[in-house]
Amino acid sequence: MEDQELIAAARKAAEHSYSPYSDFAVGAALRFSDGSVVTGTNIENASYGLALCAETVAVSKAMAEGRRGGLEAVAVTGPLDKGGDAPITPCGRCRQVLNELAQLGNTDPEILCVGPKHVKRVKLSVLLPEAFGPASLE
Repeated sequence: MEDQELIAAARKAAEHSYSPYSDFAVGAALRFSDGSVVTGTNIENASYGLALCAETVAVSKAMAEGRRGGLEAVAVTGPLDKGGDAPITPCGRCRQVLNELAQLGNTDPEILCVGPKHVKRVKLSVLLPEAFGPASLE
């Protein structure tokens, strides 16, 4: 799957967002070394702190399917009409959740941060330097 297809999968996932409070639909798509893709979307809650980010939902789905590593790339999209021209980047919590999955397979996935006008490509290790992960507990 090419990067543009991964971005399209993230956009498609965002169509299922439950974001009545922020009206900010986010989609995420994770690509694995076997070519498979797992998607997620944000899910808000009336108790705001219980909301789930798209990346966390996608990682949870992947882990529930038994995936432990092999994460190669992640696309994160948001609404094209909000947030200005800045690309969407994973929040700190999502960076940590993505890092856990990546470290299980000893990968450093490329994160495609999608904005209305351009895509920012950055390695997860740049977004979360000196990350805490499974190896930190040994």
